[in-house]
Amino acid sequence: MGFDNYNIVVYRQEDGPWVGEIPAISGCYALMPTREQALEDLNGVFHMISEEYRGKGLPLPADTTEIVHD
Repeated sequence: MGFDNYNIVVYRQEDGPWVGEIPAISGCYALMPTREQALEDLNGVFHMISEEYRGKGLPLPADTTEIVHD
C-alpha cells in the first residue's frame, strides 16, 4: 500500500506553517512553511514509517478516514 492509497489532510495553522498528515497512521505528519513542502516532507515521513512497519513484519493500518463536508 502506498502514499496515494491514503486520505491526506493539508491545512494552514493560524501562525503560518502548513500541516500535512495522514490521519490513519499515527505520527504521520509534517509541518513546513509551504503547502508543497509539507506534502513533500509528508511523503518522506510516510516512507520512513512504512519501512518501520515492513521491518517489523506488520501491515500498514487501513485508511478508515472519512472526509465529510458540511
